[in-house]
Amino acid sequence: MRIVSMDMTEWMLAQVADWGATALAIVTFLSCLAVPVPSSMMMLAAGAFAASGDLDLLPAASAALIGAILGDQTGYQLGRVGYQRTAVWLNQNHTRAAVLERARLSINRRGAVAVFLSRWLFSVLGPYVNLLAGGAGMTWLHFTAAGIAGECVWVLVYVGVGYLAGGSITEIGEALTNASGLMASLAVTVLLGWVLVRRRWHKPAP
Repeated sequence: MRIVSMDMTEWMLAQVADWGATALAIVTFLSCLAVPVPSSMMMLAAGAFAASGDLDLLPAASAALIGAILGDQTGYQLGRVGYQRTAVWLNQNHTRAAVLERARLSINRRGAVAVFLSRWLFSVLGPYVNLLAGGAGMTWLHFTAAGIAGECVWVLVYVGVGYLAGGSITEIGEALTNASGLMASLAVTVLLGWVLVRRRWHKPAP
């Protein structure tokens, strides 16, 4: 999920062999808090180790999923705690308060889709979506349901691909990481384009 040095990546992969499910739970937890650890590569390695019989598949996948869910929940709660102080200041101005309320309603209505996709398709954005979801007032139930669904996809894809690929996990890991980065860049580009078009559309006529 994140960019790290080759030496660190190799060391982290070795921890999968040594610590198994525990290492996966820790690394997926940290990755959901924007800590630069090779969580996706480690899940690929876990799948490959499971295919060779050196690791139990179900406990490994379950640990990765639990770590990711706990990381999401931590980020969401951090967003809620940190956002409250800012919200007091924002609500002192009627204009800002109205914008804040529209943002909160928008996230409550459509935010679950963003949470779901940022778990696996735009995974580089995931930690920041967690903070924004908590800070902007997305309901815990919607956030949690979308987050768990997305994390299930993330874990199944990477552990499953590692299980099927075996010795080719390095090449596949690089391909999946590059694809994730590309999709995140495209998402940001589309979002900025939408904002510019919206502003131009609603700009008052001279």
